[in-house]
Amino acid sequence: MKSRGYRKIIACFLSLIMILGILPNVHSASAAEEDVLSINADAAILVEAETGRILYGKNIDKVLGIASMTKMMTEYLLLEAIKEGKVSWDQEYAVSEYAWKVSQDTNLSNVHLRRDGTYNIKELYEAMTIYSANAATIGIAETIAGSETNFVKMMNEKAEELGLEDFKFVNSSGLNNKDLKGHHPAGNEDEENVMSARATAKLASSLINDFPEVLETASTPRKTFREGTEDAIKMENWNWMLPELVYGYEGVDGLKTGTTDFAGYCFTGTAERKGTRYVTVVMNARDNDTSGSYKSRFDETKKMLDYGFANFGAEEIIPANYQVKDKDSLAVVKGKEGSVKIESTDAISMVVKNGEKDKFKPKLVIDEKLLNGEGQLTAPVKKGDKIGYLTIESEDGSPIEFLSKDTKQVQVDVVAAETVEKANWFILSMRGIGGFFGDVWGSVSSTVKGWF
Repeated sequence: MKSRGYRKIIACFLSLIMILGILPNVHSASAAEEDVLSINADAAILVEAETGRILYGKNIDKVLGIASMTKMMTEYLLLEAIKEGKVSWDQEYAVSEYAWKVSQDTNLSNVHLRRDGTYNIKELYEAMTIYSANAATIGIAETIAGSETNFVKMMNEKAEELGLEDFKFVNSSGLNNKDLKGHHPAGNEDEENVMSARATAKLASSLINDFPEVLETASTPRKTFREGTEDAIKMENWNWMLPELVYGYEGVDGLKTGTTDFAGYCFTGTAERKGTRYVTVVMNARDNDTSGSYKSRFDETKKMLDYGFANFGAEEIIPANYQVKDKDSLAVVKGKEGSVKIESTDAISMVVKNGEKDKFKPKLVIDEKLLNGEGQLTAPVKKGDKIGYLTIESEDGSPIEFLSKDTKQVQVDVVAAETVEKANWFILSMRGIGGFFGDVWGSVSSTVKGWF
């Protein structure tokens, strides 16, 4: 009997070992299914630029180094300053000792600046955007804010304003502070700018949506800095996915590379085809042998862009002037009519996976502040008055993920489709009298019925 008991215990023990041995493999298989693209990077994201819908993500909220992708924030603040008239393209910058020292470092991406030279903002901007010139970036920061330290404060404030999360800016260029020749505008001497892939994609989307002109410069494959002078420098865009360059990809017209020892090989890309634009981010991209390279960041970006363009397309999910079934009207009190028709103002379109348009349904949200305790509107109601909004949700209840929690890009106003005027005092009085006698009659009827 004891022998049989031991056998059962041993059998159970061996079964437990087998189960534990299998579990890691099951987990690995599940993870492989979720990561449909097997992006070889610490973090990556694919986003539709207009709505911010996330189509693919890997570790998108992990905070990592961003290197020169930082310069997208400097570009944003410069273009905003230009728009507001605080800075002009032909404004001259006199090179500071700090910017001059950085510009002389041949180990960094730079155009050499003369200590006694002056440069207009347009040429510094082109050097920064095309060639990732670090000293030129510092010059822009000093022009806008008086010092890079002040500019870094502006960068962090703007990030908050844009609704970014998981970020920290300590300089304008994306270099490690230790490379700034004894300067560190913010943070510690060995700190570097960090963001999540989600925040980086949101910054990129904000940049190209608010200032689309940035793509005119970001898509320039080659340009000569100070052409026709003895200081001329041929600049080739570090974004080698531009169609004219070595890893050319149809539709790519931006946006910003970044490389440091801390951040690895990074790239924020964007491409547009047939009116649909995607934004991608890869952070610390690697080759198959786990080492990084310039090529690796473009290879991993290509995987995401191929996936987006091949499998997704823009679809009209809800047409304009749409009325939700069984919710096409609202009750109205004190009006000539007892209800009002309601409808959406515009169509709702969104990038969806091919063949999955019907997996989304409308969701009506009425502004509760406009209703009384009985859920009624109060007359008068004018045609076109906003009543609420219409958005969409998935049929199966699964979340539709966006860069922002605020999904106004996929919602439209719901308005009154007609006017309901307020009833005059006589009609309201008659209704009141009718209601009174109706109540009396109801009471009498109930009493009489009770007798029998």
